[in-house]
Amino acid sequence: MTSITDPVIALKGIGKETADHLGDMGIYTIEDLIWTFPYRHEDYRLKDLATTPHNEKVTIEARVESVPSVLYLGKNKSRIQVTVLAGRHLVKVVFFNQNYLKTKLTPGTIVTVSGKWDRGRQVINGTSIKFGPKTDNADFEPVYSLKGSIHQNKFRKYMRQALDVIGGDMDETLPKHLLEQYQLLPILDALEGVHFPKDANQAKQARRRFVYEELLHFQLRIQSLRKARKENEKGIAIAYDLQKVRQFIQRIPFELTNAQKRVVNEICKDLKEPHRMNRLLQGDVGSGKTIVAAICLYAAVTAGYQGALMAPTEILAEQHAKSLQSLFEPIGVKIALLSGSTKTKERRLLLEQLQNGEINILIGTHALIQPDVIFSNLGFVITDEQHRFGVEQRRILRDKGMNPDVLFMTATPIPRTLAITAFGEMDVSIIDELPAGRKEIETHWLKKEQLNAVISKMELEIRQGRQAYVICPLIEESEKLDVQNAVEVYEQLATIFNGRYNVGLMHGRLLSEEKDEVMRAFTEGKIDVLVSTTVVEVGVNVPNATFMAIYDADRFGLSQLHQLRGRVGRGQHQSYCILLADPKTDEGKERMLSMTQTNDGFKLAEKDLELRGPGDFFGKKQSGLPDFKMADLVHDYRTLEVARQDAAKLIYDEQFWQDAEYRYLREMLEESGVLTGERID
Repeated sequence: MTSITDPVIALKGIGKETADHLGDMGIYTIEDLIWTFPYRHEDYRLKDLATTPHNEKVTIEARVESVPSVLYLGKNKSRIQVTVLAGRHLVKVVFFNQNYLKTKLTPGTIVTVSGKWDRGRQVINGTSIKFGPKTDNADFEPVYSLKGSIHQNKFRKYMRQALDVIGGDMDETLPKHLLEQYQLLPILDALEGVHFPKDANQAKQARRRFVYEELLHFQLRIQSLRKARKENEKGIAIAYDLQKVRQFIQRIPFELTNAQKRVVNEICKDLKEPHRMNRLLQGDVGSGKTIVAAICLYAAVTAGYQGALMAPTEILAEQHAKSLQSLFEPIGVKIALLSGSTKTKERRLLLEQLQNGEINILIGTHALIQPDVIFSNLGFVITDEQHRFGVEQRRILRDKGMNPDVLFMTATPIPRTLAITAFGEMDVSIIDELPAGRKEIETHWLKKEQLNAVISKMELEIRQGRQAYVICPLIEESEKLDVQNAVEVYEQLATIFNGRYNVGLMHGRLLSEEKDEVMRAFTEGKIDVLVSTTVVEVGVNVPNATFMAIYDADRFGLSQLHQLRGRVGRGQHQSYCILLADPKTDEGKERMLSMTQTNDGFKLAEKDLELRGPGDFFGKKQSGLPDFKMADLVHDYRTLEVARQDAAKLIYDEQFWQDAEYRYLREMLEESGVLTGERID
């Protein structure tokens, strides 16, 4: 008797060659075959052309009304066209490279045709044809991602056999109370519904069950890992002086936003816990992450611990040091800055003071992770723009203390769905509110032929004593891409302004010292217009810069455009961002319109995720995002949130580790390796 664990070759019609092709797709057993889901279903329900929208897939039953005409388009290429009557509609049907139809499509023949409906031309571009009326009930056919010589029809036959093999004998993989709570299909009904649905609702309900199950499995792995780390990684319980922290907050010359207050409480609660903090702080450009970091660093200092803040560039480290010194020096907290530019003699003294505990908070670049940087009692570590550092660099800094609490900060708004998945092992705090009184940056989308108007507006700002950024996607001219480049634009603007204003140039090929030198000159007002590639995207604070023009803006993602725009609007004057672009695609036009409609980075991040998908959001490597068979992070975000909450409850419930109904989920966790502390794939 055939079993679900048997190799696929046990199924009728599968020989060694076919089994090898299936093996190339990771299908070795009948069970592997059953869990290979279709990526979509073809809808073969008959439709009325009167109500079918343009460009939608249709299936019609029709009578051939004309003799087909054939147009030969070259070697082995042809186009066949025939007129058919579908109900009241006389329409044309076109097929490519199917000459055999010429003799079969005789007037009066009844056919069932599927294809894309061109409403304007009254033409169906045919993809499949069956002769005779539609008699079968297969309104929804599964479409699988296949390799080799295996075709859809053959694969469906193998799948039908596989489902018949298991019959009614398959253990349920989800606990009964979750099936009932969410009214999910039982496993066998769901498998039948995903592979051979009788109607649209059955296909929808089958997908709903498997999306939830897939996301629950992932979240169980994440929550198990978090639980294991909390239990096994001993941290420091930082008993800070609440009274002093409150007094410090009262000294701040502005009122904290509600979001800042909430986040400070979340971080300080972590500081008190005996487990090591592992938290991500997200905040849009200008949301006030630095003051939150300052309050929490001070909390650690009041308990006798040292703090460290690592930034990706010298300019950003200097900015942090300057703002923190103004807050801390009046109350006797010693701040020091360590970077590659620190002189040898000054560095030697600084390291000595750090080791004997005279320095309370050390701010710096990668210089902080050098072997000779030794802290007296490091308790709290903050990494700014954490994605700019490698895992190993962050680990080295963390290891300079005895399991210090760790806070990662980012000004890149990450959609909640991606934060839950990509940073699932971390707790996430979000500052989703801007300080009162911030002026919104005016954003306009112009075509390239309006460049003169852009330059006029830029000059108007400069004449008022302000500064401007001009952003380009490339450094030098490229034959492959018709886009503006930084060197060319720099030369153009230098010629236009002809010595009246100073124009600077910055790009990624400059050495770090050269970049810092250019940026310092711009910060100090010695450069009026800075032409740059995207290297200015992170952490630059020039309050006097009120104007930005972004060439070929349609070549950037929404999140990147928003990050660039955040370089202006940091002072008291009204700021402007001009997007110069001639997008050729609807998506490109939608991105430009989105930028002009909102300054909210989180809304734009969600839109970016919707337009580009999770893979492109973090770059091609997807930053460790899992490959889901059925779930879609963009459309299934509500289910992801529910699965996260359910997984967290289950992991901390004793019954989960004991009751038989959770056996399958426990086995899944054991196989994934998270219970032994291994990484999640």
